[in-house]
Amino acid sequence: MLEKQVDDLVKQMTLEEKVGQLNQKLYGWQVYRKIGNQYELTETFKQHVQKFQGIGALYGLFRADPWSGIHFENGIPLEDSIHVTNMIQDYLKEHTRLGIPTLFSEECPHGHQALDSTVFPTHLGSGATWNTDLQTSVSEYIALELMERGVHLGLVSTLDIARDPRWGRTEECFSEDPYLAARMTKAVVKGMQGDNKEAPNVIAVLKHFAAQGAAVGGHNAGPALIGERELREIYLPPMKAGVRSGALACMAAYNEIDGIPCHSNRKLLTGILREEWSFNGIVMADGTALDRLLLLTGDKELAAAYALNAGVDLSLWDDIYTQIEVAVMNGKIKESVVDKAVKRVLYVKFLLGLFSEKVNKQKCASVSRKEGKTLNLEMARQSITLLKNKHHLLPLSKTNKTVAVIGPNADNVYNLLGDYTAPQRKESVVTIKQGISEIVEEGCEILYTKGCRIRSTDMSDFNNAKTIASKADVVILALGGSSAREFGMEFQDNGAVIDYDQAEMDCGENIDVANLDLGGVQKELVQELASLNTPMIGVLIQGRPYSLKDIEPYLDAILIGWYPGQLGGQAIAEVIFGDVNPSGKLPVSIPYSADQLPVYYNAKNSGAKSDYYDEVGHAMYSFGYGLSYSLFPCEFSTKEHETISIHSLTNGERLHVSVDVSNTGAYDGFAVVQLYIQDLEASVTQRIKELKAFKKIWIPAGETKNVRLQLGFEELAIWDLEMNQVVEPGNVMLMIGESSDQLDEKKLVIHEE
Repeated sequence: MLEKQVDDLVKQMTLEEKVGQLNQKLYGWQVYRKIGNQYELTETFKQHVQKFQGIGALYGLFRADPWSGIHFENGIPLEDSIHVTNMIQDYLKEHTRLGIPTLFSEECPHGHQALDSTVFPTHLGSGATWNTDLQTSVSEYIALELMERGVHLGLVSTLDIARDPRWGRTEECFSEDPYLAARMTKAVVKGMQGDNKEAPNVIAVLKHFAAQGAAVGGHNAGPALIGERELREIYLPPMKAGVRSGALACMAAYNEIDGIPCHSNRKLLTGILREEWSFNGIVMADGTALDRLLLLTGDKELAAAYALNAGVDLSLWDDIYTQIEVAVMNGKIKESVVDKAVKRVLYVKFLLGLFSEKVNKQKCASVSRKEGKTLNLEMARQSITLLKNKHHLLPLSKTNKTVAVIGPNADNVYNLLGDYTAPQRKESVVTIKQGISEIVEEGCEILYTKGCRIRSTDMSDFNNAKTIASKADVVILALGGSSAREFGMEFQDNGAVIDYDQAEMDCGENIDVANLDLGGVQKELVQELASLNTPMIGVLIQGRPYSLKDIEPYLDAILIGWYPGQLGGQAIAEVIFGDVNPSGKLPVSIPYSADQLPVYYNAKNSGAKSDYYDEVGHAMYSFGYGLSYSLFPCEFSTKEHETISIHSLTNGERLHVSVDVSNTGAYDGFAVVQLYIQDLEASVTQRIKELKAFKKIWIPAGETKNVRLQLGFEELAIWDLEMNQVVEPGNVMLMIGESSDQLDEKKLVIHEE
């Protein structure tokens, strides 16, 4: 039915109108002007509509941040959102021949990047929860906030794998592990689009496809020098999981793979995505990425041909797709290729109901802000990862007489939130200092000073920090970094930061680093305060793993807070003082230093030595690691070998692995049961270990629970010599535990029949 409606509409369209549907040329904040409480459409918008008789999609109508220059005074508040989107749709209906509505696309990597939207923990923190059900609920809520404003497409980072923490966009990744990232991607699609595939709530635009996390040297948008095997084993699983879950959109990545830019990679965008996986949604270009194809072609029309033939349907801000009509006339692009892309864009519009509803009555969601706060707080709580707890210093007693709260991230609103964050009202964010002040009992004195800044070398506050620390029973040091963009910075035309020399920002898009040391004089601050012999708790606010080797000996406890979102300060305080038992597990390995990289846990088992002459090769803290206030030993329910046949696996049968996990501590809490495998007999080199199943489960103190995990064809298959995905006969080591380096083992025998 939808296909016929799409075909009928395309038959009515001129080439010019088709080109209009493939363009997302305008920045959303360019299309309106706010005068007092009134809005008017700009000439820029009207001229574009006139030129192309429509707009395929409009990016960032509600985006607010230093790059867009939008803030509370000149941006669109929630109560005016539907009015403005309707105003735009009404104009398109009245001033174009066919009246095709536009798609509104918005950034929502950890909440909608709009005024007064909920800011959740960034994805590295979400990955640390290892809780896919919670991620589904969070994504469902984000979709409601998008629908509330009339948004159709939500751009969300799920596909990037964090293999090099020097990369500034590490915070947007769920994990260094493809299986964990794939499970979280599935949760995002389910949450945002909903269960009804015929009427999705909001379409998740999964980005970035593919292998952006493999950039050489951790350089943003740098080339990925990997082959097809590495691509399929590590970087494609999240998108494959997304497609199987019903994903209807993805964004191509800036990088090239083995010499071919993703935006002109037909094998990737058509051969694998559409033909192999049966994806029937749209592929969106990344911002101005199509302009970069000029490095290949030197010609805009040819660049458009490269991208269209590869499978890119919708542009983003570039000049390339504005040249499609001329390229068709000059014989560089077949109009049938244009039609394919147009049909995919229109299919999404029909699926979302843009044609069946009255434009001035767009579907609007009813959103409970109370529910959003509850989800936000729970995501922050479960993300916090305890790495060290010497002599069981934590949890602290709320009756301490004096607590010193020190550090550049102790009382800073924006440093808790990560990149892609809108301006905040102060009352919407709870800082660490505020969280601690609100949780301790009356009579406990809170002393505070910043101590130092994130990147500055100024030590003028050290003496003040030592003075208050000397008066305290315990010191809580809030260290780390910031991805907060600041007004006054300079940006590239795709929003990436250019000028950050004077800013505190040391992470985020385009903020790549050569080393992983804490910025400025934070290390010196820790060492200076350690001379007082007062117990110290380090809280690391971060979007990438920092090197901790120079500060770990001085800290009695270490918590990783990631970028925990608006209620992160409350969640951190609850963990420190025992209201919450920490359950976060590392989604990435933490190296001793950048000199070791890479240190991801699932390296190839090639027989090579891991250590260097002057440094160990293993991580300081491994993937999957994280302490609790309880212990959760787990073991296989039986030591007998497991067996299954290739025939059974090929026919969809799954192996059920039974595990017993106990809470031997005094605190109720979450256990994260992790199942790894190592293929011991294979035709191509396998990895030392690979995560293939996990489950987060609540276990009261003193109780034991049985957990059943499953392995199927996908989990046990390898990519063989001919790059076919097959299960081979032989022995596989099964490993179960609380992290990737604390495992109980037994064998699985895979036989032919």
